[in-house]
Amino acid sequence: MPHAARMIRGPRTTRPVAARLALALTAAVAQCSGSGVVAAEPETFARVEARAGTGVRTLDGRIVIEAVDGGLLLELPDQRYEVLEPAAVVSRGPLPGGPADEQPRDLGRRVLADLPPGFDLHVSRHYVICFNTSREYAKWVASLFERLHEAFTNAWRNAGLDVASPRHPLIVVIFAERADYEAFATRDVGPAADRIVGYYDLASNRVTTFDLTGSDLLARQVRRPPGRTGPEILASPEAAGLVATLVHEATHQVAFNCGLHRRLAPIPLWLSEGMATYFETPDLSSPRGWKGIGMINRPRLDRFLAGTRPGWAGGLVGADDAFRAPDTAEDAYARAWALTHFLAQTRKQQFAAYLRILAAKQPLAADSPDRRERDFRDAFGEPPAALEEAVHRSMARLQSRRP
Repeated sequence: MPHAARMIRGPRTTRPVAARLALALTAAVAQCSGSGVVAAEPETFARVEARAGTGVRTLDGRIVIEAVDGGLLLELPDQRYEVLEPAAVVSRGPLPGGPADEQPRDLGRRVLADLPPGFDLHVSRHYVICFNTSREYAKWVASLFERLHEAFTNAWRNAGLDVASPRHPLIVVIFAERADYEAFATRDVGPAADRIVGYYDLASNRVTTFDLTGSDLLARQVRRPPGRTGPEILASPEAAGLVATLVHEATHQVAFNCGLHRRLAPIPLWLSEGMATYFETPDLSSPRGWKGIGMINRPRLDRFLAGTRPGWAGGLVGADDAFRAPDTAEDAYARAWALTHFLAQTRKQQFAAYLRILAAKQPLAADSPDRRERDFRDAFGEPPAALEEAVHRSMARLQSRRP
């Protein structure tokens, strides 16, 4: 989904809800300011005394946005965003060097304090997995995400992009029971919680999901023996959609933490979702459920060829509206995948240049259809509409490879 979550029919996407979160954060910070907001320098850290109820709390963090009248958007050490209205700020002072570095398990314990009782930690190279299901399942998810992380960063580095390692371990929360997950997720995504199997949340920077081996989305329910959680998912006919959803959300998380996107920057949804769909295609022949990038995404390809008519590219690049409407979202995702696949495969240097343009955008930077088309033209030398015929031909050739 864009940045907060993906709605699904079964395991499939219908529309994003994340933009609501970005809009809410933007509005909250803007409301703090009578005359505007400014992005802080990348490494502006502060210690803030803020009113909370009848008391005062101390918050250490990085200032992401500072309103002209003193309102703040603060990134806390556990990666959550916190909006502080001017009236809530009692005092603030510099925090040279930022909050003290934490070990991954210390970070994990911070997150556990925000979760129901009974959660444990599994730490891998780039991830802190907070879970209350089996450790075997947590390890399988960590292995899947580590494989994705390596492929993602290597792919863009090989394309000549400056890809950074995440500043902090990436946090993943896994619930054992779907009902508990839905109750928790409602605070992030609202009523959509019962229609999504996982989501990346822009405000907390976390991926949240539940143990899919016990999901009613799986046709076959088998008691889980230790160490066989991955194969159980992959043996189900619904496996492709479930694994695709996990990889899709994890792709968003990596992209927003390796320097390709900045949280709250105006990243066009066609690119954000196109990149996630470009990576999401599972490989059920692999015990990890995923093998690599750029594979043919059959559901997206079929949808593109069946439902796309001339005149689609300009609207897709220039605005996000199609991703937000239930009757157009499926086609928007398919077109985003097709355009991303085409550009990544056939216009590699230009695509890398476009990603550099987007990576440089600051949080809450100005955005408009004209600006988006100008960015596209600057990278590719022509407007999106000029590529429609070439994209269609490319997708038709992919369709002919069907076994």
